[in-house]
Amino acid sequence: MKKLLYIILLLLSITTYSQSKGIFSKNPILNLENFDKQRVHWGYFLGFNIYDFKIDYLDTPDVDIAVKRNTGFNVGLVGNLRLHEYIDLRFEPGLYYSQRNLTYSGFTKKLDAEREVRSTYIDFPLLVKFSSLRTGNIRPYLVGGVSATLNLASNSKSIDDNYQQRFRVKPWTQNYQIGFGVDLYLEYFKFSPSIRGVFGLNDELIRDNNPNSPWTGNIKSMQSRGIFVNFTFH
Repeated sequence: MKKLLYIILLLLSITTYSQSKGIFSKNPILNLENFDKQRVHWGYFLGFNIYDFKIDYLDTPDVDIAVKRNTGFNVGLVGNLRLHEYIDLRFEPGLYYSQRNLTYSGFTKKLDAEREVRSTYIDFPLLVKFSSLRTGNIRPYLVGGVSATLNLASNSKSIDDNYQQRFRVKPWTQNYQIGFGVDLYLEYFKFSPSIRGVFGLNDELIRDNNPNSPWTGNIKSMQSRGIFVNFTFH
């Protein structure tokens, strides 16, 4: 809730600043009028994420595995290649910290029932940005594409498994992403708040050594999905 409050306060601050510069006025003075005509430009982003797991089962369980989501932090770079007046190709490598807590039913001990899944992702997305016609100092856009993600905290090389309280996932995953945002042309830079969904394409789970494990034996596939809220500065 605190991080969500920070996001709201940041957006309010940007909106107030934008209004003071006439961005939302009827006939604003155009800022950075030739910015989008650059063939290549660079930027960086900061933001927040909420990751979840989509879990499919071999047999329908009495009680699903409960996934508690936590708010994580994003930071990364942006490289933008102009392909057309309304189409750009973007590469946005970033570092994403997240945490999910899994709770299994059927255990009497908390040590067995709960698994804390911390992830440190390096994401390599290749995206296509479709922009609308610029109106004053505002330009909405849609963005989508694919990404490959390396999880530095996957525990994939560990020989221990859930019997030793070690939850393991694969180090590399593939995803598709889709979202929307808006470019705000301020006096000295372009600010772009956006929201994006990310959806895993492959099964991430590494099964326990025992095929009948109560933690992994009944799982057909486990895929990450999440929401990114990014604030990009160009």
